[in-house]
Amino acid sequence: MILARVTGSVTSADKDPELAAYKLLVVQPLGLDDEPDGDELIAIDRVDAGVGDHVLVVKEGNAARQITGRDRVPLQAVVVGVVDHVDWLAGEER
Repeated sequence: MILARVTGSVTSADKDPELAAYKLLVVQPLGLDDEPDGDELIAIDRVDAGVGDHVLVVKEGNAARQITGRDRVPLQAVVVGVVDHVDWLAGEER
């Protein structure tokens, strides 16, 4: 699972029929220091996230297919949660 920030959305009038029911988001993976960590990616949104939200992303094709319940959906990443707050263990520097 990846911690990420939603940086945008993707609009497409013509896309694979398996994706027609889903909103597509651009997400920026983050390190635990809340700084960008890797390249942005496109993920389908299952939780009604919006630009600026911190989210949890599953980036694995089989998990994405299981979450959507579709065997033939052409995707790799799914936003599965909106993060409200991250608590660090006491005594750890961040």
